[in-house]
Amino acid sequence: MDDAIAACRILVVDDTDFNRTLIGALLGEAGFQNVAYAKDGFDALEQIAAEAPDLLILDIMMPGMDGFEVCRRLRADHAYADLPVLVQTALSSSDDRNRAFAAGTTDLISKPLDRTELVARVRIHLQNRVLIRDLQTYRARVEGELAMARSMYDHLLPSPALCAALSDSAGVTLRSHTALSSDLGGDLWGVLPLAGGRFGLFLLDMAGRGVSAALNAFRMHTLIHELAPQLGERPGAFLTELNERAVCLLELGQHATVIYGVVDGAAERFTYAAAAAAPPVLVPPGGASLIFGEGSDQPAGIAAGTRYEERDLPFPPDSALVLHSTAVLDTLGGRNGGFAALLRSAAVRNSMNNGEDGDAFAAVTSALAAAQGDVPLDDHTLVWIGRGGAR
Repeated sequence: MDDAIAACRILVVDDTDFNRTLIGALLGEAGFQNVAYAKDGFDALEQIAAEAPDLLILDIMMPGMDGFEVCRRLRADHAYADLPVLVQTALSSSDDRNRAFAAGTTDLISKPLDRTELVARVRIHLQNRVLIRDLQTYRARVEGELAMARSMYDHLLPSPALCAALSDSAGVTLRSHTALSSDLGGDLWGVLPLAGGRFGLFLLDMAGRGVSAALNAFRMHTLIHELAPQLGERPGAFLTELNERAVCLLELGQHATVIYGVVDGAAERFTYAAAAAAPPVLVPPGGASLIFGEGSDQPAGIAAGTRYEERDLPFPPDSALVLHSTAVLDTLGGRNGGFAALLRSAAVRNSMNNGEDGDAFAAVTSALAAAQGDVPLDDHTLVWIGRGGAR
């Protein structure tokens, strides 16, 4: 017998001394090492409150408080909702057995007791008990690690103080919307301060989901900051070198969609390179047509030698530049569907036209939050850079 099962605590509840002694002897002979005894229902509840057993072997007919009432009281307490209760009974009618199950009995064993049946049922219920306990321990550990990973993720995002400093130096408002899936994923964005009131901005989305995608996003974040001092001014060269390093870093089948660009408010331009990223979108002032950038080059981390083209988008005053993960497009119906319609909507346009009295970013993220629901199936990231009144 497995040591964990042999060491499980079994509480035998019976008002007859002979029955308690018999059950204890049968269990001891079978290898169960931790057997305790209660003489009635009151004694059983007191002992359970002091130290919860892993299995209760309960006589159904007892004076004072019978087994039905013991079951009902245990099931009324959330702490004992999953405690297995094996009821021993001489009652043979289906009504009595159904009554026992209705009270919360896990299983029944008939009197007079059969040694083989008793030991087999006890072993099965304790095996399940140990398995469930192991799964609960594993789940708690995984949830703890996910919480730690979420905390690390939050610390990698740009701080409000950094966003405020960039807003002052670059003359833009920098805001973001992030919603992670329940099992964590690989979306990440960030900024790199540059000279002359400019700044670099990246948004990456690792393939896959869960902790492995998140860990790869953290590794890519480290690479990006290693490359920033030498290549932060040149998006094409930046992304080309990032791909070279990612090919060496990532396992087969792992890759990232990435966009990296330099926001230059004085030059009214966004210069960028993209690796299969969702295209950036310029929302011009005055109701002019949306301008979509390109994002179709190969994902980073797949093939060495890939070169990424540098592209430009205009970034005039009172406009907004929107970077987003592909999940945003999927949730809102694609580039030519709901996302474009949302950016063209009266709520967004009126907010931009009203200058400081409007909030186009809030209009977009409110619609996105409603569409993705309380528990997104994928990570959603949207970065909004506004100039002038285009908040």
